[in-house]
Amino acid sequence: MIFAPEALVLLGGPLEATPQLKEAAGKARLVVAADGGVRHAEALGVEPAVWVGDFDSVNLEDLTRWAHLPRMEYPRDKDATDAELAAQVALKSHPASILFAGGLGGELDHELGNLMLAVALARRGVRTAVSSGPTWAFALVPPGLELDLEPGTPFSVVPLTDLKGVIIRGGRWGLEDAELPLGSGHGLRNVAAGSVSLKLAQGRAMVVANLP
Repeated sequence: MIFAPEALVLLGGPLEATPQLKEAAGKARLVVAADGGVRHAEALGVEPAVWVGDFDSVNLEDLTRWAHLPRMEYPRDKDATDAELAAQVALKSHPASILFAGGLGGELDHELGNLMLAVALARRGVRTAVSSGPTWAFALVPPGLELDLEPGTPFSVVPLTDLKGVIIRGGRWGLEDAELPLGSGHGLRNVAAGSVSLKLAQGRAMVVANLP
């Protein structure tokens, strides 16, 4: 399994309920729905414990289908996204890992915000991934992470800052104690030979994998 989250946050972006995503979702001991993300619950076969947000992107069908869920409702004029509010709820259970499903695609500002939120959580010691189903993004911070990828899976290391001490093993192209400056494409479009080991001494990045 590519990722086994202890907490699952359902966001309202595009989502395809791929076998890998459904398997990962089923491992979560806590599910939090953020606003319109609740509509992904049925496709993933999960039941949210709580429904969070300002409820500006839900419809009557959502409200009827999930009327039994406990809600935490916020005003539309607020200083945090629904993803952040849902993450705050999830963090109260002290998870070692969080998956944001439905966090890629859609509106660019929210997509970038979700990715930055993932990195911020990883810096706090919470392993974090964001997925649309076919595409997964993993926050990469020191000391690194291990990914159990199928041979032939494309993956990329995208620097969000200057990176130092980069080690990539298990890809068609490896690196040893390398530097990848912000804006570098040197880590893009690698191909997994199997399990991939990614080490990082300094900096922050996203690892993007396109699953078959």
